[in-house]
Amino acid sequence: MRGSTIFQRVSRAFHDHPSLSKLLVVITVSGGGLVAYAEANQVNTPQITDSSEVDSKKKKVVVLGTGWAGTSFLRNLNDPSYEVQVVSPRNYFAFTPLLPSVTCGTVEARSIVEPVRNIVRKKKEDVQFFEAECIKIDAKNKKIYCRSNLNNNLNGQEEFVVDYDFLVIGIGANVNTFNTPGVMENCHFLKEVEDAQKIRRTVIDCFERASLPTVSDEEKKRILHFAVVGGGPTGVEFAAELHDFVNEDLVKLYPGVKDLVKITLLEAGGHILSMFDKRITTFAEAKFQREGIDVKTGSMVVKVSDKEISTKETKTGEISTIPYGMVLWSTGIGTRPVIKDFMAQIGQANRRALATDEWLRVEGCDNVYALGDCATINQRKVMEDISAIFTKADKDNSGTLTVKEFQEVIADICERYPQVELYLKNKQMRDIADLLKESKGDVAKESIELNIEEFKSALSQVDSQMKLLPATAQVAAQQGVYLAKCFNRMEECEKNPEGPLRFRGSGRHRFRPFRYKHLGQFAPLGGEQTAAQLPGDWVSIGHSSQWLWYSVYASKQVSWRNRALVVSDWTRRFIFGRDSSRI
Repeated sequence: MRGSTIFQRVSRAFHDHPSLSKLLVVITVSGGGLVAYAEANQVNTPQITDSSEVDSKKKKVVVLGTGWAGTSFLRNLNDPSYEVQVVSPRNYFAFTPLLPSVTCGTVEARSIVEPVRNIVRKKKEDVQFFEAECIKIDAKNKKIYCRSNLNNNLNGQEEFVVDYDFLVIGIGANVNTFNTPGVMENCHFLKEVEDAQKIRRTVIDCFERASLPTVSDEEKKRILHFAVVGGGPTGVEFAAELHDFVNEDLVKLYPGVKDLVKITLLEAGGHILSMFDKRITTFAEAKFQREGIDVKTGSMVVKVSDKEISTKETKTGEISTIPYGMVLWSTGIGTRPVIKDFMAQIGQANRRALATDEWLRVEGCDNVYALGDCATINQRKVMEDISAIFTKADKDNSGTLTVKEFQEVIADICERYPQVELYLKNKQMRDIADLLKESKGDVAKESIELNIEEFKSALSQVDSQMKLLPATAQVAAQQGVYLAKCFNRMEECEKNPEGPLRFRGSGRHRFRPFRYKHLGQFAPLGGEQTAAQLPGDWVSIGHSSQWLWYSVYASKQVSWRNRALVVSDWTRRFIFGRDSSRI
């Protein structure tokens, strides 16, 4: 009895103070040591405040969505002067990079989710959460219209309105079917935890149906043909996970049908993993070919029926059909209806995503910010402001610009227009003087002087370096952190702006613009092998990269509870294999 009491006290202590359960994961990689250690945030004792006593002067921040962008914003916002309200149809954050692992039972669904209320209860700000879906945004009146997605009898009160002072939109994106007939009706997707669970049940169903004595061999081949549309990271990782699941676990449980299983990966482009280094693409294609995964590049899906996929060869135009038992559609992202409606209101109707400036503010709106997959940054071009830049740099109003004058504003130019720095780097130029010298020919740097037309000519190719940010969890998370830091310093930076010069006005911008820092990317290829592409053109492929993947993904979990569960799932899989129960 006493032992039980001690256990309850210890359990309560760890539950109330998660920082006690710090975890140190030490993993040996390539003969060296790799340490993944994540420090838990100190837990603040939650303060219970009567809503009637909330300071009316507090600015109300409404956050839409609990994905990577919204959750990163909430976790890093630490200014108690805000009243925060979170609206999302799901009451948890999901670690989406591990969704392919959930589809095959390598990791359990509950291991990669963290309840939102667990996250917000540790905050010192006044935070409320509503499990509901935003159905309309009224930026003119600063209101959002929401509908509860709970199936309870709410006496007709399913819809409600929320006012805001600041609106942070981070509701992600839908799948993009490219209007291909039959995709919505017959394909699986992999955007949410529920999608992964549905795929897992379908895979087991296919094997169970193929094992029935009344099914013909031809029908068994169709049922056990798994097609994956899209050769990006999600499609490739799912194909690799499914291959491991079949060959490591299911063949032992279904020996009668093991030789009938087939996995096909369909990609409209010329190669899979086209966003990765060519060395990774080549290795992945060769590995899949060796392991029997049929990779069909240059195959565009034009129709999906309940039993067949119709594809068109991009080179010949030939149409062919492929029978299947299950198909996963993992290509492209689309716009959610509420975002389409909002874009129509603010004059952005013909865009794929919300256009924001470099500070993540939605163009054409006051105090509305958009992050993650639902938005794209509309980086301003240098040539649009070239005359204003010249005027600002020409301090003596001589009509010409010297290298010295330009160097005085180059830091602000590079910060405001990151494409300038990228252009210099790609042209292997040490500084802006080399660029100006190139336009003037064989002239000493200190004697270079450019008029406005020569200045335009020197910078005419700079905007060619502009690129859209990828729709990844890494981008969304960094945007959430950036915006939270801006909100934390809002009052301070109003008085002391820290951003670059305003070339079309006076003074400085309030904040530095958002800059994405690419930290690398992984592509698990199955068989305990992963391809890793890290900054500095560093590429690693093989078993050592798999251990790096384990370490990074464990450390990136949002709580110690998630870390413990994910690591225990991996350990369980190593010892006992994957679970094939249809649950």
